[in-house]
Amino acid sequence: MTEVESAVLVFALLLASTGLGAIVRPLLPEEHKAQETVQLVQLLVGMLVTFAALVLGLLTASAKTVFDTTNTDLRSYATSIIELDHTMRDYGAGLERARALLRSYTAAAIASTWPDEAPPVGDYPAVGTSLGGADNLASRTLGELLNRGQHEVRVLAPGDAYHQRLADECATRFEDLIALRWKLVEEAHGSISYPFDRILVGWLLIIFLCFGLIAPRNALSLVTITLGALSIASAVLVILDLDTPFSGPIMVHSQPMRDALAYQSR
Repeated sequence: MTEVESAVLVFALLLASTGLGAIVRPLLPEEHKAQETVQLVQLLVGMLVTFAALVLGLLTASAKTVFDTTNTDLRSYATSIIELDHTMRDYGAGLERARALLRSYTAAAIASTWPDEAPPVGDYPAVGTSLGGADNLASRTLGELLNRGQHEVRVLAPGDAYHQRLADECATRFEDLIALRWKLVEEAHGSISYPFDRILVGWLLIIFLCFGLIAPRNALSLVTITLGALSIASAVLVILDLDTPFSGPIMVHSQPMRDALAYQSR
């Protein structure tokens, strides 16, 4: 289920919970509608609203941290690609194939991770976009391109100390690049505990059920409750979207990777 679908489902459940409360209210005995009972329900709603607001704030902060960390790591990743290409360019003859593989990898990663944007020009393997951003990053096709480039570096036979140092630096940078790639893959899957997320939705359903039980039956109450449900659903959308930085309406930007590709193509 996508982030938008999850938010729409939460919105529908909240309205359905309110409707259930409105249906049950006329069926309750009169003593259950006494002022003391209403005040007790209002007290419970206030307590649950406080808990839910606190948890929503914490989840938003956590998801924003994940998004910002991934965005920073993506910039570091693009920088590592540029530095590796620069080192291989300094090495000269013997690493042309490795540079071509790295350039193909960068272009294929851009095309598969940001499928809604214009794909890079040039020849590179098609990875496909059906798996989603995070799974496309972990694609075996992309990994094979990096592994082949790393193999080209490992089989080098430098003829002097200068090229030996450059070969060692290339090997180190390749290892760091692959480690950063897997770090991005893991970050892209998010950090929200979905059982906890469902518990939060349960709290919200109880709150809106109580709204249906105690709210007066008029147009203003209906509009207010609907707007409240819409606001909470949009907050859920933002949380889920920020927690998955490579999918949904809010995504990390592809510009750092495109800048790296442009540098490689010079």
